[in-house]
Amino acid sequence: MKIKEIIEYSDFEKVDIRIGKVIASSSPEWSNKLLEFTVDFGEDIGERTILSGIKKWYSPDDFIGNYYIFVVNLAERKMGEGVSQGMMLMSDEGEIPVPFPITKQVKEGSIVR
Repeated sequence: MKIKEIIEYSDFEKVDIRIGKVIASSSPEWSNKLLEFTVDFGEDIGERTILSGIKKWYSPDDFIGNYYIFVVNLAERKMGEGVSQGMMLMSDEGEIPVPFPITKQVKEGSIVR
């Protein structure tokens, strides 16, 4: 895969990447592709709803109670009947997207640099 256009550090600084804890997860009846997560980002940000098109490969129970990496400052995006308030970061290599679980103890809302 070819590298994307080179950006300045100031462009990267605009992206707010945080650690969030998935406190609830479900498979909406209205979608064949999406899982819906309720993610706790700590007291500064609070809880957000994140939708991800990974239902084909994962079940909601795979995520509950675990910590992952999210972009929290994307504009809200309507997806089917729901609205996503961010994006979980995953590897997009191969046939199955791979989320990045955080295995060490971290605080919800911790900044990723």
